[in-house]
Formats: sequence, C-alpha cells, structure tokens
Amino acid sequence: MSGPLVVLVGPMGVGKSTAGQLLAERLGVSYRDTDDDIVADQGRTIAEIFVDEGESAFRAIEKAAVRRALGEHDGVLALGGGAILDSDTRALLAGQRVAYLSMDVEEAVKRTGLNTARPLLAVNPRKQWRELMEARRHLYEEVATAVVATDGRTPEEVTEAALDALELKEA
Repeated sequence: MSGPLVVLVGPMGVGKSTAGQLLAERLGVSYRDTDDDIVADQGRTIAEIFVDEGESAFRAIEKAAVRRALGEHDGVLALGGGAILDSDTRALLAGQRVAYLSMDVEEAVKRTGLNTARPLLAVNPRKQWRELMEARRHLYEEVATAVVATDGRTPEEVTEAALDALELKEA
C-alpha cells in the first residue's frame, strides 16, 4: 500500500493531532497534519483563510494539501475535520488505512469548550457542532477502516485503541 501508514479523520477537537503524534511515535514513523501544511503554505491561520476568502476557497486549498500529503507522506497523517467533504478526497482515501476518531457533543464541549478559533462554530457552537456531525458522520464512516471512540479516553488510550483497531504493531 502506498501513501501513509495511517490516516486519521474525525471532527475538530477530537484529538487527531495529539493521538496522531503518539501513534507515530509508537509506530516509529513521522507525523504530518494537513492543517499545519495549509498554515505553513498560506502563511496565515485557517480561521483567517475562512474570513478572508470563504469556506469554498479554503476547501480547494485543503483538497490540494490532502492530495499532496497522501502522495508524499508514509507515516501518520491527520486530516482537517472537513477534508472528507470532498468526493475526490474520499476516493483517494479508498484503499488507505483510515481511523475515524469519534466523539459525542458532550465530549466536544469538554475538549474544545466550543469557543475556540473554530470558524464553523462561531454562533451557537453546540447546535452547529451537532449539525456538522449529522452532515459528516456518514462520510467519516464511509472512508474509515476502523472507528475509534475517544469519549472519556486519554490520548494514550485512544492511541492503544487505534493500534488494536488497525491491527498495527509497534516499532
């Protein structure tokens, strides 16, 4: 299989970055996050891109960043929460080892407070988070090789569950 050893998908705040870094460490591979790639390439935050150019412009930038990372990276790769909205991106994920890190709204509130710099959650964050998940959950599930619930789990427990669910051996 070419491409990343593992791709992590899931909603904002689920812990893709934290679990991804731990997973990479445990597997003895490098870690990469397409959101970090976008910020580095664009020289501004994702929130600034949303404000300055709008969501559709951001999604085009994100799609290119994901395509590039899938072609270049062979370690653990974390995708932004909305990357799976693009059908071409979902097609690229077919045949990849993808872990969907899931959480419920109460866990999202605990983790992010739903008041951080999340452009899609600016007004009534709890309601918007629920609506985002209703729109995206089936897409996360569509691309996933394994679903790993993160609710009430430490990053180490999530990492262990992902290793087990993906049947990966530590380095």
